[in-house]
Amino acid sequence: MKLRIELFVENLERSMEFYSDVLGFSLPNDTNNSYIPVRKGNVVFGLGEMKELPESHPLKGSDDQRIGLGVEIVLEVEDVKAIYNKVVAKAYPIQAELTKRPWGLEDFRIVDPDGYYLRITS
Repeated sequence: MKLRIELFVENLERSMEFYSDVLGFSLPNDTNNSYIPVRKGNVVFGLGEMKELPESHPLKGSDDQRIGLGVEIVLEVEDVKAIYNKVVAKAYPIQAELTKRPWGLEDFRIVDPDGYYLRITS
């Protein structure tokens, strides 16, 4: 079994830039679609445009519904300090600074351009 998470976004270009430039995901050769899979190791995020979903789709909630509410995406990495330093060097906003947690892991938290909450951990 593998896991692919699909994130529906407002601006595909902005999301591609975030996941490739800030977090180091690879883009496919053909990026002219309204759906782009970005990869890093065994992680695949399918980036799709929210506007392409039919109005009847369950993800097309009301206008006051926050994107990703109730979901925390956890990315386990080999060197959390290196990823943290890269995010800081890109001047991307940090939600929670790099911290050693009581359960023994070290992590930091960011929110992607569309409001999806990401915890990056060792």
